[in-house]
Amino acid sequence: MTVAAASVGTADGPAPETRSRRRGALGWIVIAVVILLVGGVGAALAGLSQWAARGVLDPESAGPDGARALVEVLREHGVEVVVARDRSSARDAALARDATLVLPDTPALSDGAVRDLAAAAADVVLIDPRSRTLRLLLPGARAAGFGAGERVQPRCDLGDAERAGAVLPGAVFATTSDDVTCYPSGDGWGLVVSDDGTRRVSAVDGRTLFVNESLAENGNAALGINLLGRHPIVVWYAPAPGDTDLTSGDPSLGELTPPWVSPMIVLLLVSAVAAGVWRGRRFGPLVPERLPVTVRVSETTEGRARLYARSRDAVHAADQLRLSALVRLARILGLGPAAGADEIADAAAGRLGWDRGAVRGILIDDLPRNDAQLVALRDRLRHLEEAVAQTVRPERNAP
Repeated sequence: MTVAAASVGTADGPAPETRSRRRGALGWIVIAVVILLVGGVGAALAGLSQWAARGVLDPESAGPDGARALVEVLREHGVEVVVARDRSSARDAALARDATLVLPDTPALSDGAVRDLAAAAADVVLIDPRSRTLRLLLPGARAAGFGAGERVQPRCDLGDAERAGAVLPGAVFATTSDDVTCYPSGDGWGLVVSDDGTRRVSAVDGRTLFVNESLAENGNAALGINLLGRHPIVVWYAPAPGDTDLTSGDPSLGELTPPWVSPMIVLLLVSAVAAGVWRGRRFGPLVPERLPVTVRVSETTEGRARLYARSRDAVHAADQLRLSALVRLARILGLGPAAGADEIADAAAGRLGWDRGAVRGILIDDLPRNDAQLVALRDRLRHLEEAVAQTVRPERNAP
């Protein structure tokens, strides 16, 4: 580094202590920002996962796989729609008066809970039928794969389907009973209806026909209104993740671990945080310490001079000479410790009336290439200091 980039005191920047404090504060700010970003991303991912879990055929979801559009159409036709997130509220709402129960797949409920829930309603519409649900509520019916991928007419005597017209079935079902079957496609039918005189149970692939993105196609909306709107109230059961009556016999991880493990983990976490704060604290300024041996200043100066001479680093040696000369000139000119090298050179040139380029060459710009040029620079620095001192305090420097 040359003197051109150096300064006396703190002219070119804050003190080392200030810079250290700023770096420490900046580090904590960065850590806080990272924590906030990670928390925000985690919350966003949790929200996305919750939306995905409730999105498919959820009556309150406006996403492409939700069913909010069908719910709004039913309400426009004067049908009251009650969204139930647990089986007890769904059963109570269905028992209050004649109602149609919209039942999706319910893997979290036992067979008895499914039968009990369906028995409370006048009509049951299975919008996501699976093998177990078909076995419990539509005996003789089973899943038969998917349709042929073409629009088909009802081709049945069911008025609800005939008024709806053609649809494009997704999953199809087969049955060995006398149930009414509509929309033949592939190896089955897109709609199976069983009516024993007291309750009607229908099975249809709502994932294909009743979701928001496909409700306006073909006769999907009409079919949904006809099947679900037979009674003045529709109870749409959309179970929450914790709505279950099943109990697992397998012990949880907390039950398998000894009771002292959780407090020990908390203690280790607290110890890790305390150790991080302890080891990560900012060190204060250096404290002077008395040396066991007194070393004369001349010895350290001579030793450093020998190192410069051995390395033949004339530029580094010139920088040290200039730094010392700048400190003394700043003191003579009364500039203070915050003055920079350029400011000191300009002040010295103005005081002497010399060319500023020549003074800057002595104090900053001229770089010695060998020992002879270094000795000449030393003499010029000494002459410059003596001249400045003579102009500032002539009575003290008079012979």
